[in-house]
Formats: sequence, structure tokens, C-alpha cells
Amino acid sequence: MVGDTDFFRRQLPTYLDHLCVERALSARSVEAYRSDLSAFGRWLFANKLDALKARRRDLARYLRALSARGLSSRSAFRALSALRGFYGFASLSLDLREDPTADLASPRLGFSLPRALGEKEIEVLLEAPDPSTALGLRDRAMLELLYASGLRVSEIVGLPRDRVDLHAGILRVTGKGGRERLVPFGKPAAGWLRRYLAEVRPSLDRRGSPALFLTARGAPMTRQRFWQLTQKYGRSAGVRGKLTPHVLRHSFATHLLDHGADLRALQMMLGHADIATTQVYTKVSPSRLRRVYDDFHPRARKANRGKIRG
Repeated sequence: MVGDTDFFRRQLPTYLDHLCVERALSARSVEAYRSDLSAFGRWLFANKLDALKARRRDLARYLRALSARGLSSRSAFRALSALRGFYGFASLSLDLREDPTADLASPRLGFSLPRALGEKEIEVLLEAPDPSTALGLRDRAMLELLYASGLRVSEIVGLPRDRVDLHAGILRVTGKGGRERLVPFGKPAAGWLRRYLAEVRPSLDRRGSPALFLTARGAPMTRQRFWQLTQKYGRSAGVRGKLTPHVLRHSFATHLLDHGADLRALQMMLGHADIATTQVYTKVSPSRLRRVYDDFHPRARKANRGKIRG
């Protein structure tokens, strides 16, 4: 077994070299990473935990410990960023099977989600691509499916064709940590997907690619290209601010909750390991809370129908 002391003594320099050489970070930034990760190593040692076997709950406990010591939210967030960077590197380069920072909530005070588009804004955005062209039809299908399913951008560009059940309206998605989930999508998205698969994809698929969405050259769609297309259509639709695929994911979640979706079901669709991550969507205005309470609590309105006796 590799203990946490040996782990940091042996692997931390490798990661710091990666930051310095491959990512070309400044000496000051690298030193900040060294400081934050060394502090984490000392905490692991004091708590008799192995860095390679640390789980999300352990990291959450570490962040709470930082807060209890009076560390500012900005410093705690920097510490979490250092952990995410290191464990992301370890997942790719050090054979770490599971990233414990996945879905770990940010410690920032006043943390807020990117704004969700209004439902009318979504309608205008979805109509921005020109479906009379091959790539416009592809882009309409992509945007429709993203809003209909709430997938992460990495999930939608990596989605294989054979994981789409058009008849049932179900996607079989492999998300973070290799966890597989079923995600439903509606008839409008299914209709556009059916057209794309029949009219466009055959002409793009010159390499026998398993990917659902392909570029003009027949290669699988990339994250970068998907971001570019989303921003392009956001500008065409007059969406204020920078539009990203993540905003559409948030819009999907927000609109489902606005229409009464169950939080547990939303957690499953979004692929969150912990429902605490999903609960950030419940931070809504007092007026909406009042409306939800009045509409659904069995005794919300009864008190006003007669005199209340103490």
C-alpha cells in the first residue's frame, strides 16, 4: 500500500513539473499549488487517510476543516481548485480510477449558478440554425437534444449512435466516474434527431464513426466546436452575455423544477452523485416558494377559509 506521505513525496513533484513545463504556469502559481497540496497531505497524514483512496466525503471534510480554521472562502476555493487539478492529473497520468473531486460542491460563499435562459429565449435559440442546410439541421438536432436532456457537453459530444433509442426517447449515457444512467428526451428532440440521422449523418459518416454527432469532415464533434456553435447561435438569437452548453444544461434543470419536477429524478437525469449538488437549483425567489407552497401544501389555503382558533 502506498501511504499518503510517500504519495505526496513521490507524486507531487511530478504534478508540479507538469504545471511548470506543460501548462507553463508562473513560479508563483506553482508555489501556491505546492503550498495548498502540501497542506492537504499533512491533513491526510494527521487523519490517517491515504491520498490515493480519499473519497469525496473526505475532501468535503477537509474543506470544512479549512472553514473551521477561519480560512476565507476565496482561499478555500483556491485549495479546492488545487485538489481538482491534481486529482484530474492523477486520473489521467497516475492510474487513479476515481476522481474524488467530481461533483464536489464549491466552498465559495454566495455561489450562484450561471443564469438560466427563459423559455422564450430557448425557443428563439433553437430556431437559430437553418435546417434547410445539412449542418444547420445537425446543429438544430444537437441544440434540441442538449436542452431536452441536460447532458454535459462532454457527454453529448461523446454519445455513441447506438446509445440513442428514438422509439422510447431514452439516452444511455456514461457520465463522470464511468457511471451509466438513462436520460429521457422529448418528441421534438426525437423528431429533429430522426431527420438528422436520415438526411445528414449518412453523408457525413465517411469513416464509420460510432459517434452520434459528426463534423463536416466526418470526425466526432469536439467540445471546442460545440462551444463555438453554441455561442454563434446565441449571438444570432440575441442572447445577452456569453452562452455556453453549460447554460443550456442549467436551463434544462431550472425549467424542470419550475414545472414541478422531483429533485431525486432531476439528480438522476443530471448524473449528480450527491443530491446536495442538485439542491443548488432549489435556491429560488421567495415568491416562487410562496407559489409552490400555496399550490401543493394540503392546508396552505384552508387557514384562510375560516377563523383560526388558538
